[in-house]
Amino acid sequence: MSRKWTAIFSVAVVLFSLVLAIQPVKASGEIVYVVPLEKEVERGLASFLERAITEAEKAEADAIIFDINTPGGAVNAAEEIAETVSGTELNTVAFVNPNALSAGAFIALNADEIYMAESSKMGAAAIIDSAGNMANEKARSSWYATMTNAAETSGRDPIYAQAMVETSIDLPEVNAPEGQLLTLTQTQAEEVGYSEGTVADLEEVLANIGLEDAEIRSVEPSFTENIARFITSPMIVPLLLSIASLGFIIELFSPGFGIAGIMGLIAMMMFFFGHLIAGLAGLEVLLLFLIGIALIIAEFFVPGGILGILGLAAVVASILLSGNSIAYMGIALSIALLVAVIGMVIMVKFLGKNLDLLKRIILNDSTSTESGYVSNVNRHELIGKTGLTRTPLRPSGTIVIEDERIDAVTEGGYIDKEKQVKVVKVEGSRIVVREID
Repeated sequence: MSRKWTAIFSVAVVLFSLVLAIQPVKASGEIVYVVPLEKEVERGLASFLERAITEAEKAEADAIIFDINTPGGAVNAAEEIAETVSGTELNTVAFVNPNALSAGAFIALNADEIYMAESSKMGAAAIIDSAGNMANEKARSSWYATMTNAAETSGRDPIYAQAMVETSIDLPEVNAPEGQLLTLTQTQAEEVGYSEGTVADLEEVLANIGLEDAEIRSVEPSFTENIARFITSPMIVPLLLSIASLGFIIELFSPGFGIAGIMGLIAMMMFFFGHLIAGLAGLEVLLLFLIGIALIIAEFFVPGGILGILGLAAVVASILLSGNSIAYMGIALSIALLVAVIGMVIMVKFLGKNLDLLKRIILNDSTSTESGYVSNVNRHELIGKTGLTRTPLRPSGTIVIEDERIDAVTEGGYIDKEKQVKVVKVEGSRIVVREID
């Protein structure tokens, strides 16, 4: 019996040793989450960062490091990200690696600590409108105050954050004279207190914050989050709407439901899928879109135009409500409609004769008289012939010419039954007769 228990104990020791060898236990028990903040700042990125911070909070992490490399992006998305970053009780660290420009600089300023990689930059945070120009005074003033608050909250001199937004501030000591936006290098940022230090890599960041022995947990965007980020980017939204608009317009001119309509539906499905995943739109917006489509389809069976107008209004409203900004979505929708109209004109004018698709869409044949098509038969051969009235003509009635019953009219008077008449004029289907004395 003792040999049996000895054997069991020996096996247990071996298995426990194997487990320790495969999954070593962290002595410190410290956890650090590393979250990439890359490419353009938009609502899809905001949704991903919210998930990452929530995971770190549930794991009771000791710190969360944002590995930043972004040229900037949407202001509203940056403000939402910054609010999430500053709102967590975790120790937040911004690792500028290598660029935190525009909205990226604002996000970095909301972290508890900032470290910058070698040859890195932070700044140039002027607010730009959709046309690529400086925004209006009202928008710039609001963003100026937002950047100032971010610097003051983190205990940094706000003058440098202000110089990142406005060109009227003169800071020659950091190579930002009046007329230029401030962009800090890693050395300048450290000198003015906008960086806790310059580091070579992430390991050095961990060493500086005293967590070099911590367990590192990297959080990456999921497949659906990457798709959402791609679809909700400022360049892709107008493109999807343009494809959908062009596809539906072509479908209106073609019989049945073909490739153009399928492409339009796929584009709209991608549009709403991305905005749903990114948290920009809810199911009520999708339901509004489906109701609009149903009303438009119903218009084909219920004449009057009201259902079609209501359906179109519902579709437009669903698209406008799918984004953070109705103004931005309105611009994207206007661009899409313009592209669709221009595309149709180009295809009809220049490609119509060469594309089989357009040959099926556009009616090239005409029902001309030369081709043998007539709206009615002109009986010019009856002019001059005589006949007998079969009924009184008041002024219209029936006559008989060579045993053929013909509808005829007088020149305005009355002709009694069984009177001799003569055809004096034929105007389309109208045969004019006169009584023979």
